[in-house]
Formats: sequence, C-alpha cells, structure tokens
Amino acid sequence: MSRNMSAVLVLADGTKFRGISIGAPGLTAGEVVFNTSMTGYQEILTDPSYTKQIVTLTYPHIGNVGVNKADVESDKVYASGLIIRDLAMIDSNFRSEQTLSKYLKENHIVAIANIDTRKLTRHLREHGSQAGCIIAESEDDKKAHQEAKAFPGLSGMDLAKVVSCKKSYAFNQGEWSLSNGYSNHLESDHHVVAFDYGIKKNILRMLVSRRCKVTIVPAETSYEEVVRLKPDGVFLSNGPGDPEPCDYAIKAIKQLVDDGYPTFGICLGHQLLALASGAKTSKMKFGHHGANHPVQDLKTKRVFITSQNHGFTVDQTSLPKNLVATHQSLFDGSLQGIERSDQPAFSFQGHPEASPGPSEMSYLFDHFINLIEKKKKGYAEA
Repeated sequence: MSRNMSAVLVLADGTKFRGISIGAPGLTAGEVVFNTSMTGYQEILTDPSYTKQIVTLTYPHIGNVGVNKADVESDKVYASGLIIRDLAMIDSNFRSEQTLSKYLKENHIVAIANIDTRKLTRHLREHGSQAGCIIAESEDDKKAHQEAKAFPGLSGMDLAKVVSCKKSYAFNQGEWSLSNGYSNHLESDHHVVAFDYGIKKNILRMLVSRRCKVTIVPAETSYEEVVRLKPDGVFLSNGPGDPEPCDYAIKAIKQLVDDGYPTFGICLGHQLLALASGAKTSKMKFGHHGANHPVQDLKTKRVFITSQNHGFTVDQTSLPKNLVATHQSLFDGSLQGIERSDQPAFSFQGHPEASPGPSEMSYLFDHFINLIEKKKKGYAEA
C-alpha cells in the first residue's frame, strides 16, 4: 500500500488539496462530485453513470469491508478517480476478497486520501461541481491545474453510446440473498427489452426477479430493431453524460412510447423519456449523489429515502400537458418522477434499485409489471 506516496488534487479554479496516493500512479481528470453514501463504495466505483467523474466520498472512513467480485454493478470501474478522507488499515468482512487499495491499483484507478473531504464538499456545494485533476505519486501542481482546466465538462457530452454494450445479450440473474447469493431465473412471464445507456446489474436483477426475460440492447438500437424483438415492455437505463445529445435514443423512445409499449426509465432514461415527450433538461449546480435523499410521491404524499446519482435534471416548468409530475425531491424541490397521461410510460430520476442505498422505491418495478400485464390483458380482450 502506497501510504507514503504523495498525491495532489487541483480543481479548475486553482483550489489545491494535498494527500497520499492509495491507487494507481499517474493522473486523472474529470468532473469532481461528492457522494454522501455511507456504504457501497464498490458499487459506486463500478456504476457507469460515474464515467468522466471523480467521486468524493463524504463518509470519512472507507475500505473497512474490502471488495469482492459479487458486488460490482458492471464489468469494470467507470469512475475516473476516487477521493476519500481516510483509508482503512485493514479490511474485515467475511465476503472480502481484497483490499480497496489493491483493487484500485489492479483497475488502474488514481485515488487520493488524507484530504479534508468536508472542506472539498463545502467548496463544491458553494461553487458547483467543477473539473479537477488528481496526480498520484507526484506533486506537479501546475500540470494538475492545466489538466483540470482542459477538461471540457459534461454538458454536451454524449457518453451513453460510449459505455453501452456493443451487441445485444440476455440476462437471467436474480437478486442476491445471504443464504443463496445470486439466483438464476429461467422461467419468465414477460419479455423486457432494456436499452443500455450505462445500465447497472441490480436493475436487471430486479426485473428478472419479477419473472421478466430481459434482453439488453445497445444504446443506438433503432425503433425497428426493438419492435422485431417483440417486447412486452421497454426499459430505459441509467447512464452518464448529457441527455440532450442522445438524439438516437430520443427518436427511438418517442416512437416506442407513441406505439403504446409500456416504458419505464431510470436516471438518464428518465431524462430521455422527458425529452422524447417534449420536455427540457438542464445541468444542475452540483447534482444529487448519495443514498439518503428524501423524495415525495406526489400521489400518495408518502416520503421515501432514495439513492441518487445524476447531474442533470428535467425542468418541471417545461412539461407538456401529457406529462405529469409524480415525485419531487424534498432537498431542493427538483422533479424526480414523471408519467405520460396518454401512454403507459413513466420514469424516476433516482435509483429504485439502489445498490447502494435503500430499496424503498422498488415498488416502481412492480408498477412497470402492472402496466405490462394490463397491456397484455387488453390485447387478450381485444
């Protein structure tokens, strides 16, 4: 463990933080964001939505449960870098397979520890998320500042097609349990085609556990290609970057929704459904990243604690008449959920599948299944 090797984080505005390297040597640049989750650092690192972002974990003590092969949300680490306050000296968990530091090095992830993450978080809250650069095992402040200023930012950046799968595939792994691990489900009642804009595995597991045969397709899959798969429902996944440049996705979604396919979107998928329905999106000051965000269901008035990870939002004032607000953030009042009044389509800005975080919003998956069953029943009665 390189606990004695120096590292420096420099933001685009020139703010500097000195610490130690806990990952791979070298440098990395990206948008610096903060995540308030107390657990789940491995799931966060492997969430494709963090592409081109350097994640600051506000919880001070990280690494105490190690890492393992089962808790990844994708096939690799997508976060550009990691910033923490204190790295655990040892990992202690019966599921641990290696230390966080070793995991970061093996995956060539630059990371820094021993900095004041509270000060950094307050800086980002006040000034907004901004570009930054970590240089590990070096103290070249000037180069780090240059790299930070050179990062173009996420506005206008189409990353969904970059992180998406290259060809379609099937997924049949169910949710995890302590006694049995991940289950395999071979029987299904419904066929769901899921667009991969940077999809998390636990989303797929929750669909499979609800007896769905799931076919994952690349982000740029056309409307015609999806129709040929004969889906009972369409899922729009989470993902990184700005939703507005994803014209290929917006076009396909509009056609599928207008055709009446039951449609469910999460995170980036939520924003794309809104754009396909005529609404607008915008970049947030510092986004929502964490597992403790209160969200209110506007129909039932119930409040749920949710997992969040997004830097763009749907502008509620831009909603057309056939797009209804269903959920609202109690942190800042931003829009969290929408549904079409004329078609069986809805979406949620947060992560009802959690991983990490609370799973109180999992009822949205049940709502999706209900829409599919209602549609199929309508076909049967026609």
